[in-house]
Amino acid sequence: METRALGPSGLDVSRLLLGCGNFGGVGSAPQLFGLGESEEAAFELMDTAVAAGINVFDTADAYGGGRSETMIGRWLAERRPEPRPLLSTKVYNPMDAGEDHGLAPARVLRQLDSSLQRLRVDRVDMYVTHAWDADTPIAETLRALDELVRAGKVGAIGASNVTAAQLDEALATSAEHGLARFEWVQNEYSLLHRDPEDGVFTLCERHGLGFTPFSPLAGGWLTGKYRRGEAVPPGSRMALRPGAYSEFENGATYDAVDRFLDAARERDMPPAALAIAWALSHPSVTAAVIGPRRPAQLQSLLPAVDLQLDESERAELAELFPR
Repeated sequence: METRALGPSGLDVSRLLLGCGNFGGVGSAPQLFGLGESEEAAFELMDTAVAAGINVFDTADAYGGGRSETMIGRWLAERRPEPRPLLSTKVYNPMDAGEDHGLAPARVLRQLDSSLQRLRVDRVDMYVTHAWDADTPIAETLRALDELVRAGKVGAIGASNVTAAQLDEALATSAEHGLARFEWVQNEYSLLHRDPEDGVFTLCERHGLGFTPFSPLAGGWLTGKYRRGEAVPPGSRMALRPGAYSEFENGATYDAVDRFLDAARERDMPPAALAIAWALSHPSVTAAVIGPRRPAQLQSLLPAVDLQLDESERAELAELFPR
């Protein structure tokens, strides 16, 4: 699989990254810890991903309340892959209901050490702030992250779920104080969620940052699995976490998805692969995070890497989803 430089981080990443948010839970939602993929299913997904050329496992300390990192650590210890996939983990969310959260320096340092223990490694290649912490000055968080980079525990740092204004402030703070800076952004981006086009992409281009979108399938909406007037499939994201995608439940979205499914049929492409190819075709996008539930799903997404959409094709598909 093709790899690309992740901004100026010095890391080369495959164009698809394996999202491990369903290992032992469903994202960072405490009420869903213990659900999601079993360890056996997670191992099969990691085996399939590596065989396909995916070289990044994307997780977070709070995914499954630590279960995701633990499963990855066990897989690494058992499989001993060479070369080892790059590891990307995140910090911000609580590890369980009622526990602390945020990006206070002491917590960042503590959480990284606990992540290293679960992953069974002495460093992670990519460390990501999972959200913006309005209660902690960004300079304090960046000093803690800079300390981890200088200590060799972290290869490079990135930011997730940030606005253009927040990213601009963080980059200016790093430059002012000579601290490690965010080398890439990991925000949601899809045909149904285009917020990065409103400033974040401009900053990424200006500063040479990478961009690794998550949810390029908009929680499954762009696969066609949710149909007008029909019950949502059991175990789907709409069944487990409907609040995150409730904004899409309207006639306009159903109409747009129907048009998109027609466009995929015309191209003889699975809708999911076409949706990911669209995200990958943006000039600022380095790689996309995918979260398949089964090896067969992962395999069905691989054609997205080879489908090259030009500007006119990108625009044609985007017009199906008026903003």
